[in-house]
Amino acid sequence: MMAGAIDFSHLEHYVGGDQAIIREVLALFSDQARTVLPLLDPEGPADQWRNAAHSLKGSALGIGALALAAACGEAEQARDAPAADKVAARARIADCLGAVLADIAGYRSR
Repeated sequence: MMAGAIDFSHLEHYVGGDQAIIREVLALFSDQARTVLPLLDPEGPADQWRNAAHSLKGSALGIGALALAAACGEAEQARDAPAADKVAARARIADCLGAVLADIAGYRSR
């Protein structure tokens, strides 16, 4: 079942339906996202930007957060873009990430 920003059926299939693993994966994702987001600094080094976007994209794909993964993929390609473009890309990522974290909070409360 597709629930907002995360395709939980993808995640459940990926881990064989094990609820303990799902909760652990979601906790790890949440921790990583909060660590990686500050590295998406439009004024920072291009390699740091690309690596952060790439890392978050992979994690998003792993949990079925496809819109977030797409936003990260676009940001990854914008590695050498002007800072204004990176600001917009980071804002898209932050919006998607907010929706993903809300889905995680909802999942945890069931």
